[in-house]
Amino acid sequence: MERIIRKTAAEDIPRLMEIFADAKETMRADGNMEQWNGPYPDPEAILRDIARGVSYVIADDGRINGTFAFIPGIEPTYNIIYGGAWLDDTLPYATVHRIAAAHGCHGIFDSCMRWCGERISNIRIDTHRDNLIMQKLISRSGFSYCGIILLADGAERLAYQRISGQDH
Repeated sequence: MERIIRKTAAEDIPRLMEIFADAKETMRADGNMEQWNGPYPDPEAILRDIARGVSYVIADDGRINGTFAFIPGIEPTYNIIYGGAWLDDTLPYATVHRIAAAHGCHGIFDSCMRWCGERISNIRIDTHRDNLIMQKLISRSGFSYCGIILLADGAERLAYQRISGQDH
C-alpha cells in the first residue's frame, strides 16, 4: 500500500464530508456526544483551510482515508492556557486541527504526526474532554498534557504539546 499526504483540493470535499461523518459516528459510539455537533466541520471550513494552504488529505493507493489541518504560526485560542502551561511558549509551533479518519483505516493519526514532525519540531493539538480515543492517540504519540484552552465560542479543550528532541 502506498500512503501519501498531499494538499486538499476542492474536489476532495465530498470525500472529506464522508470521513467527518465517520469520525462523528465513532465519537458518538464512544460517548463523545458534544464534539463536532451539527454540520461542523463543514465544506466552508475546509474551503477556508484550502485557501490558506493548510488542509491536507491522507490517501492510500489513491483513496482518501484521512484528513487534517496543519497550521504553522500562532493559534489565537492558545494564547491563554488554564490549569497548566505550555512546555515552551517561545519556539515557533504549528497546530493540528480537524484530524479525522475513515472507518476501518488505521495509522492515520501516526502518519499525520510523522509528516508534521518532519516539518516542525514543536506541535500543539487539542481535543474535547470526552474524546478519549483522541486523548490516547495524542498521549501515545509523545505529547504532554499542558492545560485547558478555550475556543472562540468559549468551549474548553484539553491542550497538548510535543517538542521533538526534548524530554518532557
